[in-house]
Amino acid sequence: MRLEVRHLTRIEGHAHLVVDDRNGELLECRLEVVEAPRFFEAILRGRHYRDVAPLVSRICGVCSNAHTLVSLAATEAALGVEVSEQTRDLRRLLGCGEILQSHLLHLYFMAAPDYLGTGSIFPLDRRRRDLLTRALRLKRVGTELCRVVGGRPIHPVTPRVGGFASVPEPSDLRAVRNRLVQALPDLEATVDLVAGFEFPRLEQPAECLSLAPGEGYPLTGDRIVSSAGGDVAVCAYREMIEEYVVDRATARFARTARGPYRVGPLARLANGFDRLAPMAARVAEALGVSPGTANPYRIVAARLVEVVHWVDEAIRLIDRLLVRGVRPEPPAEPATAGGRAVAAVEAPRGLLLHAYEYDRSGRIVRAECIIPTAQNLARIEADLRAAVLRFRGGDREALSRRLQTLVRAYDPCISCATHRVTVEFAGQGEGRTQRSVLPPA
Repeated sequence: MRLEVRHLTRIEGHAHLVVDDRNGELLECRLEVVEAPRFFEAILRGRHYRDVAPLVSRICGVCSNAHTLVSLAATEAALGVEVSEQTRDLRRLLGCGEILQSHLLHLYFMAAPDYLGTGSIFPLDRRRRDLLTRALRLKRVGTELCRVVGGRPIHPVTPRVGGFASVPEPSDLRAVRNRLVQALPDLEATVDLVAGFEFPRLEQPAECLSLAPGEGYPLTGDRIVSSAGGDVAVCAYREMIEEYVVDRATARFARTARGPYRVGPLARLANGFDRLAPMAARVAEALGVSPGTANPYRIVAARLVEVVHWVDEAIRLIDRLLVRGVRPEPPAEPATAGGRAVAAVEAPRGLLLHAYEYDRSGRIVRAECIIPTAQNLARIEADLRAAVLRFRGGDREALSRRLQTLVRAYDPCISCATHRVTVEFAGQGEGRTQRSVLPPA
């Protein structure tokens, strides 16, 4: 049986799926990333530090805030900029908003149709009007949070190196807090919905990488941890993560010394489950999600656990900001003329790193972006191979649906992943290693 799915649907970007399974032997199983590479690292060269974050936010419309936040952190570390506690809280709140916005979009509009027997959520307008309106209400909560803190729903305009150009009005923060509280019944209904999904059984234990939990659930930090026991500073990410290229993809793949690994919701739960808000931990129990969950189809359920956590976290952050008082403050200025640094955040899809080197005039010399989806690609292919072996022998269309559902569970952002830079390669052909464009920071 040969199976080709051209232009996978309900994912961001362009990818194909090819499977060749004949006479009991799996000859081929690959995910072809065919999105045109966009070379953002090259575009950054020569740019002044004030321009870098607004540019990299355009890497993606779904996770523009994550790219902004990690870019600002890398630039500030390179130039010796110290930010205030208020700035740290507002940035964390912006990160909350984006995860809510992205996760809820995926849960209802990308993943749910796979379990509701429809190709899209929109045909449900007539027979499940309540579900569609609930999806739109919940999606709006994350959008409003991003707008209030970032100045607009995507590609934020208020964050600056050293702080914020403007801060939210207290009345706007109170309004978005009310929306978060009012969303709780809709989230309860969403838990009931997802609890009814029949996830295919596919246990695929994998090494999981995320930022170290620290005092809270992983979002920002300066250390990368592995469920297999690894722990390195973010600036030493190359000691843990090796990127390589394959001839069939315009995105880099990645592996550790142990092989393909997983980033994203299941990885964060594996490494930071005990930092979940109590309400989110109860939802995890109801949905059968634990630190040891290894079924990639259940990433959908893990995503909902995170939604509940980040709603709780956003309410807590807003309360802290309102009690302390949100005050305009001038952005902090650089302390050094140049330097290099690496920073990381947890984007909706997983660990995101930016590495920059600035010259003494404050302009980018070299840059590198390590994208969550690119890190997941090898793991997705490994899971696809296991799924073919697990579900082969049945109906061809049923197998195709299950494989596509598996890819969508990861919520890949293909456009983000296609940022190959011009570097030297070690070796020739498939699987050749890509050398870092930056020296160790």
